[in-house]
Amino acid sequence: MPATLDDLISDRSLGLRPACPSADLDREVSWAHSSELTDPTRYLDGGELLLTTGLPIRATDPDVYVRRLAAHGLAGLGFGVGLGWPTVPAALAEACEHARLPLLEVPERTPFIAITKAVSAALASDAYTQVVRSDDAQRALTAAAVAGSGTGGVLRTLAGLLGAWAIVVDATHTVRHAAPRGAGRRAAGLRGEIRRVLARRGSTSSTISDDDGHVVLQTLRLPGRGLLAVGRETPFSPVDKQVIGSAVSVLTLLHARGDAVARAERALRCALLELMVTVPGPGAADIAEPLWGRPPGAGGHAVALRRRDGRTDELLDALEGRDRKPPFAAARGDAVVVLVETGEPDAILRAAAGRPDVHAGVSDPIVDDPAPGAATPGRTPVGQAVDQAVHALDAAHRRHLPVVHFGELAGAGLHRLVPAGDAAGFAESLLRPLVRHDEHRRGELVESVRAWLAHHGQWDPAAAALGVHRHTLRTRIDKAARLLGRDLDSPGVRAELWFALQV
Repeated sequence: MPATLDDLISDRSLGLRPACPSADLDREVSWAHSSELTDPTRYLDGGELLLTTGLPIRATDPDVYVRRLAAHGLAGLGFGVGLGWPTVPAALAEACEHARLPLLEVPERTPFIAITKAVSAALASDAYTQVVRSDDAQRALTAAAVAGSGTGGVLRTLAGLLGAWAIVVDATHTVRHAAPRGAGRRAAGLRGEIRRVLARRGSTSSTISDDDGHVVLQTLRLPGRGLLAVGRETPFSPVDKQVIGSAVSVLTLLHARGDAVARAERALRCALLELMVTVPGPGAADIAEPLWGRPPGAGGHAVALRRRDGRTDELLDALEGRDRKPPFAAARGDAVVVLVETGEPDAILRAAAGRPDVHAGVSDPIVDDPAPGAATPGRTPVGQAVDQAVHALDAAHRRHLPVVHFGELAGAGLHRLVPAGDAAGFAESLLRPLVRHDEHRRGELVESVRAWLAHHGQWDPAAAALGVHRHTLRTRIDKAARLLGRDLDSPGVRAELWFALQV
């Protein structure tokens, strides 16, 4: 940091002494300048230590002179004694005390140029320190990216360097990465500014300063448009902002490279999943193991996820962006299939299916050695699990449910697998002749057919359940067969009738 008044006083070679008891000696000095003008402010920027031998004090009122300097934001006034004045004039010291402008006594042995050189050396040292800090920060950010820790690693490094929190937001205003982990909640309070920054064209930035702290927002070139937000309680220095700019460059390069690699990896996972589905043996799993870990085998599950718009990129992004090691996931048509270990489906569902526009299906556990007759030709155990997950996913979509497990389908009944409107239309069309007969004549054909089917076509138990003679039941069933134009001895016809009656 630049030299302060206290730093200059501490330099014994200068021999400076504070002449105001209550002076603020922590003020930073931007430069040291000497002038004997009664109003030198037109030549000053503010922040300087003004040096004088006292000529202005002879030409103007000390109060007016000091107030003018204080109002212009000077860091302090250095008064050289031993030339025009043997000591600091009491009126000047009193005026500086009243205006709260630090006043330093400069001994006769100390030339003003020595003070200027000391300030210049401090500024040069500070500039060098800031350059080194910026360079070290850029190296640390680059190392985090090269180390393979991805965007999360770069953000954690940035947050550590600045003592701040950092988040990356995508074009949909969704937090993709955060450091520390809980920093993602900051996005809610920045929603309006995030929207405004992302709406601007080209690279842009914004700084917010309020009672809650200070936040810098800068756009990022993600696969879509994105934004980096960094915040903390204290203001950001110019070097801090340079470090944030370096982070933006590193993240942009990281995403540019990562996008191409991610596309290649996703294509490879799709191919490996197809091999696992159709080709027996461990070949595909052996290829996947060094890259993503060995995909689950027996006891694991397949989870199928689908968005309503059929896009898979964001689902894969959500799965690949998890803090822990991501699972084996691949796009398959308009769905994403995830292979997970026992007990992990719930974690996947929370990560990717927590949104209302996502449906999910979960398979039964994968079985290495299915029972005879249970295996599907051309399908491996993983392939069967994938088919189960997709069937469950389709059922979840039809029923407007977030998640369906394959094991639930059998217990839900066949009619739950058919869209409600289609099932109702089928039942009404098939049973209409019987319903019309019962509405206009006696006979109770619908209930008779129901009881007869429920008793597997056995006359006596069905007649007893209806409270009629078995010959009466035979007559009703024959009439039902004529009205329907169907052979009720056919198992297929009986199955359709039973389905319609259940609906």
